Amino acid sequence: MVEVLCHNSIKIVEDKVIYIDPFKMNEKYHDADYIFCTHSHYDHFSPEDIEKVKKEGTKYIVTEDIKEKAEMLFGKENVVIVEPNREYCVQGLHFKTTYAYNKNKNFHPKQNSWVGYIIECGNKKYYIAGDTDNIEEIQNIECDEAFIPIGGTYTMDYQEASMLANTIKAKVVIPTHYGCIVGDKGDAIKFKELVKNKEVRILIK
Repeated sequence: MVEVLCHNSIKIVEDKVIYIDPFKMNEKYHDADYIFCTHSHYDHFSPEDIEKVKKEGTKYIVTEDIKEKAEMLFGKENVVIVEPNREYCVQGLHFKTTYAYNKNKNFHPKQNSWVGYIIECGNKKYYIAGDTDNIEEIQNIECDEAFIPIGGTYTMDYQEASMLANTIKAKVVIPTHYGCIVGDKGDAIKFKELVKNKEVRILIK
């Protein structure tokens, strides 16, 4: 089961329960085996919302700039620090990190070492792009399902996102990062119209 709860807040339930960038959570689930954060901006690393999904033994996968706060809040033994273009295995869960940055904007500089993720779970590979433009380093991604930001302003817009979706090898593409801070469902519909030969699922209503 896959849900986009809001913005870039994603929940994947296979043999484990995984959250990516939990944000504006309406309920207290307390069921997370893993919580991934792509970077430190408030709409991607929200301690208030993490509190609603964490449970005893939750593992937190975060970038270097979140390290100090995450370790203080959740315990050093529960926090895994990542950097781009690496492979990891945390308690049997395999994942890779990808680059995520802006090319011509200053919101997400490459030197910050923020990330996207390719998570292997339930015999599938889920690619979560994070806050990024359509950069060279991610154009050869191979996955089953890809979550791509389309809102513009801080990330690629729906047109740029469709170009990435048409380039990568993915069976399903799911637009994210709209309907809350920037962008709306109309962008998702336009994105879907531009994506060729792939299933597009619009999960943010």
